[in-house]
Amino acid sequence: MKTTQTPIHSGFGAASTAREVLAGVDLHGKHAIVTGGYSGIGVETVRALTRAGARVVVPARDLDKARRNLHGIDVDIVPMDLADPASIDAFAEQYLSRDVPLHILINSAGIMACPLTRDARGYELQFATNHLGHFQLTARLWPALKRAGESGGARVVALSSLGHRYAAVDLDDPHFNQRAYDPWLAYGQSKTANALFAVGLDARGRAHGVRAFSVHPGGIITDLARYMSEDELKKIGALDENGQPVTDLDRGYKNVQQGAATSVWAATSPQLQGKGGVYCENCDIAQLVGDLHEIERGDANRSVGVCRWATDAKAAEGLWVLSEAQTGADL
Repeated sequence: MKTTQTPIHSGFGAASTAREVLAGVDLHGKHAIVTGGYSGIGVETVRALTRAGARVVVPARDLDKARRNLHGIDVDIVPMDLADPASIDAFAEQYLSRDVPLHILINSAGIMACPLTRDARGYELQFATNHLGHFQLTARLWPALKRAGESGGARVVALSSLGHRYAAVDLDDPHFNQRAYDPWLAYGQSKTANALFAVGLDARGRAHGVRAFSVHPGGIITDLARYMSEDELKKIGALDENGQPVTDLDRGYKNVQQGAATSVWAATSPQLQGKGGVYCENCDIAQLVGDLHEIERGDANRSVGVCRWATDAKAAEGLWVLSEAQTGADL
């Protein structure tokens, strides 16, 4: 049964940390993969999962950076580049060769608001990396997810963003071949795609015990903001006058420990047993707010809720068909 996009009043909130939401959760014997697990909130996500007992694999494009940032955390670091389909296939084959289930897949890696860049296939890089790369990875890992799902349950968590409000997915021109490129529209489209991916995957996975969720982690200043200037970040209130990241929960700005919480909650919480296909924020299922074309970009983190276009089952099916065609991957 499809889960209603309605808050369940979990008892957690914007201030909750990954460690807090995992209190009392035992993940010993569980296997997890966290893309982007060596940067920003990904490091905190990995730290929390390993502390609870999970065995975590972190795919990494930059192996040296991964080793530095994850020093002291017991993880496996394996090469993978989300913008390289062959690299994704090689990573998945390596994981499947371990002959272990995959209980948790958190698709946390991403890029934001970069200049127009295309991969070797001619695909726009934000859509290709944030969505298509994760689509292909999840499809290739499906046997391990299904194995975990049928022996107790598996969860896939796609990191979306409140930035999904900038744009729906243009299924006719996802790569900006006909329309003018705007880095924020491209980012918004990719984040809507992340949310719709969870809808489509949950519809296919629930019969096999595989549930999917998308999450908005909050506004956290990490390497994700590398294409924004310091002045831009100050203008939207993300940095203070000294250039330091702001933590202001009333406006959606969190620290990394708080930013990792919703991903970890969606991946592990018993409160979500039997649920899936929904967009979550602040460690709860988000409220549905309609489609807000008029929202100002600088105000995005001051609002909560998910647009209808990011939860629409018909749009999710259209995106799924497009994604299969553009990646050559399916379940």
